[in-house]
Amino acid sequence: MRVLLADIIVTFHLAYVSYVVVGQVLICLGALARWKWIRNPWFRLTHIAAIGVVVVEAAFGWVCPLTVWERDLRISAGQSPEDISFVARIVQYLLYYDIPQAQLNKAYIVFGGLVLLTFLFLPPRLRRTRTAS
Repeated sequence: MRVLLADIIVTFHLAYVSYVVVGQVLICLGALARWKWIRNPWFRLTHIAAIGVVVVEAAFGWVCPLTVWERDLRISAGQSPEDISFVARIVQYLLYYDIPQAQLNKAYIVFGGLVLLTFLFLPPRLRRTRTAS
Protein backbone atom coordinates (compact mmCIF):
# COMPACT_ATOMS: atom_id res chain seq x y z
CA MET A 1 0.00 0.00 0.00
CA ARG A 2 2.86 2.40 0.81
CA VAL A 3 4.45 1.76 -2.57
CA LEU A 4 1.15 2.52 -4.30
CA LEU A 5 0.82 5.76 -2.32
CA ALA A 6 4.39 6.70 -3.25
CA ASP A 7 3.59 6.04 -6.93
CA ILE A 8 0.45 8.18 -6.65
CA ILE A 9 2.41 11.01 -5.01
CA VAL A 10 5.16 11.01 -7.64
CA THR A 11 2.53 10.96 -10.40
CA PHE A 12 0.69 13.88 -8.77
CA HIS A 13 4.04 15.66 -8.48
CA LEU A 14 4.57 15.32 -12.23
CA ALA A 15 1.03 16.59 -12.88
CA TYR A 16 1.72 19.61 -10.64
CA VAL A 17 4.98 20.45 -12.42
CA SER A 18 3.31 19.94 -15.80
CA TYR A 19 0.46 22.28 -14.85
CA VAL A 20 2.93 25.02 -13.97
CA VAL A 21 5.26 24.60 -16.96
CA VAL A 22 2.73 23.73 -19.67
CA GLY A 23 0.33 26.32 -18.26
CA GLN A 24 2.95 29.05 -18.70
CA VAL A 25 3.74 27.93 -22.24
CA LEU A 26 0.03 28.01 -23.09
CA ILE A 27 -0.37 31.45 -21.54
CA CYS A 28 2.47 32.80 -23.68
CA LEU A 29 1.18 31.12 -26.83
CA GLY A 30 -2.34 32.23 -26.01
CA ALA A 31 -1.22 35.82 -25.71
CA LEU A 32 0.16 35.65 -29.24
CA ALA A 33 -2.85 33.77 -30.62
CA ARG A 34 -5.35 35.89 -28.66
CA TRP A 35 -6.94 32.91 -26.93
CA LYS A 36 -9.56 34.21 -24.52
CA TRP A 37 -9.47 31.23 -22.18
CA ILE A 38 -5.94 32.07 -20.97
CA ARG A 39 -7.45 34.99 -19.07
CA ASN A 40 -9.75 32.70 -17.07
CA PRO A 41 -9.35 33.83 -13.43
CA TRP A 42 -9.57 30.31 -11.97
CA PHE A 43 -6.82 29.07 -14.27
CA ARG A 44 -4.59 32.07 -13.75
CA LEU A 45 -5.03 32.29 -9.97
CA THR A 46 -4.39 28.58 -9.43
CA HIS A 47 -1.43 28.77 -11.80
CA ILE A 48 0.26 31.65 -10.00
CA ALA A 49 -0.52 30.05 -6.62
CA ALA A 50 1.08 26.78 -7.75
CA ILE A 51 4.35 28.45 -8.79
CA GLY A 52 4.15 30.68 -5.71
CA VAL A 53 4.37 27.61 -3.47
CA VAL A 54 7.46 26.45 -5.38
CA VAL A 55 9.10 29.89 -5.17
CA VAL A 56 8.54 30.08 -1.40
CA GLU A 57 10.04 26.61 -0.97
CA ALA A 58 13.03 27.59 -3.12
CA ALA A 59 13.55 30.93 -1.37
CA PHE A 60 13.63 29.30 2.06
CA GLY A 61 15.55 26.21 0.91
CA TRP A 62 12.72 23.86 1.84
CA VAL A 63 12.48 20.45 0.25
CA CYS A 64 9.19 19.87 -1.54
CA PRO A 65 6.83 17.94 0.75
CA LEU A 66 5.79 15.71 -2.16
CA THR A 67 9.41 14.60 -2.57
CA VAL A 68 9.74 13.97 1.17
CA TRP A 69 6.46 12.03 1.40
CA GLU A 70 7.32 9.87 -1.58
CA ARG A 71 10.81 9.11 -0.27
CA ASP A 72 9.56 8.36 3.25
CA LEU A 73 6.84 6.04 1.95
CA ARG A 74 9.33 4.14 -0.20
CA ILE A 75 11.80 3.81 2.68
CA SER A 76 9.09 2.67 5.12
CA ALA A 77 8.00 0.07 2.55
CA GLY A 78 11.58 -1.21 2.40
CA GLN A 79 11.89 -0.20 -1.24
CA SER A 80 15.23 0.69 -2.80
CA PRO A 81 15.53 3.07 -5.76
CA GLU A 82 16.04 0.12 -8.12
CA ASP A 83 12.81 -1.55 -6.97
CA ILE A 84 10.38 1.16 -8.04
CA SER A 85 7.68 0.47 -10.59
CA PHE A 86 8.15 1.16 -14.28
CA VAL A 87 5.76 4.12 -14.18
CA ALA A 88 7.42 5.59 -11.09
CA ARG A 89 10.83 5.23 -12.73
CA ILE A 90 9.66 7.17 -15.81
CA VAL A 91 8.03 9.87 -13.70
CA GLN A 92 11.11 10.23 -11.52
CA TYR A 93 13.26 10.47 -14.66
CA LEU A 94 11.10 13.39 -15.83
CA LEU A 95 11.05 15.12 -12.43
CA TYR A 96 14.47 14.77 -10.89
CA TYR A 97 17.75 16.01 -12.33
CA ASP A 98 21.33 15.79 -11.15
CA ILE A 99 21.69 19.55 -10.74
CA PRO A 100 22.83 21.32 -7.58
CA GLN A 101 19.82 22.38 -5.49
CA ALA A 102 21.00 26.01 -5.35
CA GLN A 103 20.84 26.22 -9.16
CA LEU A 104 17.41 24.61 -9.23
CA ASN A 105 16.17 27.06 -6.60
CA LYS A 106 17.39 29.99 -8.71
CA ALA A 107 15.64 28.54 -11.77
CA TYR A 108 12.40 28.13 -9.81
CA ILE A 109 12.56 31.75 -8.64
CA VAL A 110 13.31 33.06 -12.14
CA PHE A 111 10.45 31.00 -13.59
CA GLY A 112 8.18 32.30 -10.84
CA GLY A 113 9.18 35.82 -11.84
CA LEU A 114 8.22 35.07 -15.44
CA VAL A 115 4.83 33.79 -14.31
CA LEU A 116 4.36 36.91 -12.19
CA LEU A 117 5.24 39.17 -15.12
CA THR A 118 2.77 37.47 -17.43
CA PHE A 119 0.16 37.67 -14.65
CA LEU A 120 0.73 41.42 -14.31
CA PHE A 121 0.98 42.26 -18.02
CA LEU A 122 -1.65 39.78 -19.16
CA PRO A 123 -4.00 39.70 -16.17
CA PRO A 124 -7.01 37.44 -15.78
CA ARG A 125 -10.31 38.93 -16.86
CA LEU A 126 -12.83 39.22 -14.11
CA ARG A 127 -16.43 39.01 -15.19
CA ARG A 128 -18.39 42.21 -15.05
CA THR A 129 -21.90 42.19 -13.73
CA ARG A 130 -24.53 43.99 -15.73
CA THR A 131 -26.58 46.63 -14.02
CA ALA A 132 -30.23 47.14 -14.79
CA SER A 133 -30.99 50.42 -16.55
